[in-house]
Amino acid sequence: MKRAFDFLLSLVVLILAALPMLIIAVLVKLTSKGPVLYWSDRVGRYNEIFRMPKFRSMKVDTPAVATHLLQDPKKVLTPIGGFLRKFSLDELPQLWCVIKGDMSFVGPRPALYNQDDLSALRTEKGVHVLPVGVTGWAQVNGRDELPIPQKVDLDAEYLQRHSLSFDIYILWLTFIRVLRRDGISH
Repeated sequence: MKRAFDFLLSLVVLILAALPMLIIAVLVKLTSKGPVLYWSDRVGRYNEIFRMPKFRSMKVDTPAVATHLLQDPKKVLTPIGGFLRKFSLDELPQLWCVIKGDMSFVGPRPALYNQDDLSALRTEKGVHVLPVGVTGWAQVNGRDELPIPQKVDLDAEYLQRHSLSFDIYILWLTFIRVLRRDGISH
């Protein structure tokens, strides 16, 4: 049921977001050197690596590390990168991963391939069995501001509570958090 929900919802959102995504792609290309999409290796379900796209919001030579580990994240943003991140528009290409089945709409956020501490803790708590998500319980409860152990505790809570109704609740909270720009690092 979750897979069917994800597939249908991602198709609807892709149709509704097609024009805005085209505009974003053109703006990314016109305002900075490099490709429109940034593809990163991420840790998915069962710790399998997959490629996840985002609209590129940072300069091409930025190291592939979590944003909070960058010395001055604002210095590496493209001219429209801050705007894309502020409204989470850089995340829209992940709909492709939802359609493909690499991601779900709701689940733990996929770790970067080099976030071994996060992946190990998730495996220890059994969270690695969940499909990773565009949003998740940890994202609506603090997002980038949470330390890794607290994120994993929230992911483990999601593991115990996940259901279609809980996913819809998390999607609603995500919509509210994005509108209010809660917990977003830019």
